[in-house]
Amino acid sequence: MDAKDRLRLYLEQRRDLGEGELVLDSMSVDDVLKAIGAIGKGTVMPSSTPKGGWREVLAAEGAVAEASPDVGAIKVSSQSAIEVAATETLNTIAAEIRSCTRCPLYKTATRGVPGSGSPTARLVCIGEGPGASEDEQGVPFVGAAGELLTNILGAVNLSRDEVFITNVVKHRPPGNRNPAPDEIEACMPYLLRELDLIQPKVIVAFGNFAAQTLLNTKDGVGKLRGQVHRYRGIPVIVTYHPAALLRNPSWKRPTWEDVQLARRILDSATGP
Repeated sequence: MDAKDRLRLYLEQRRDLGEGELVLDSMSVDDVLKAIGAIGKGTVMPSSTPKGGWREVLAAEGAVAEASPDVGAIKVSSQSAIEVAATETLNTIAAEIRSCTRCPLYKTATRGVPGSGSPTARLVCIGEGPGASEDEQGVPFVGAAGELLTNILGAVNLSRDEVFITNVVKHRPPGNRNPAPDEIEACMPYLLRELDLIQPKVIVAFGNFAAQTLLNTKDGVGKLRGQVHRYRGIPVIVTYHPAALLRNPSWKRPTWEDVQLARRILDSATGP
């Protein structure tokens, strides 16, 4: 999926949710779709620069745009198209998460916790939901469990900067209780949009709720691990949550095996 397709998908999702106006540009979704040639026929880009400028539109499409002082023409930098497109849109999702009120969890949480990491990540780590440290800092997988995750990734030569780390629910459930079905349902659109934008080569689902949500199953980690599952064609490896490893050190060995499997799949994957 190229940068223009990513932008088209995002805009169509926003329109399907009933949003018809872009805040940054004061343009309708359909106007921008027409402008990038995603719908309709004719010229891809009007000769004049619309109100609010084309920077945001072209940045989301995959390039940094600058209006010429002479004729309003567009100059495009050599910055990575996919990286700019994904970053801009993931930032939008993050802002929505931080102000989200879709379920009651926002009332008891300190802040929403969007995913973080590389917008061009080839591997995505998905956990259950924010804990106390994540709720305080607004970053997924920090504290003791986060430090363990960093070590797990490092053991297969991956850094946090290279991957994307997120959770099924974006606000902390009170007392770290399990998220309720309606809370998962409310948060799922955010997770799906993150995955659709990044298009990773491998997903590692840490813990029961991440695995069961992605794979639409009631089976637990013990039954699901050690296999290659699929989510929309993307390989999914299921393993124990780092927080569970802190309580049950005997699970560290199977977790190591699972992450090694994810690494092998990543190494064999083609494309960027």
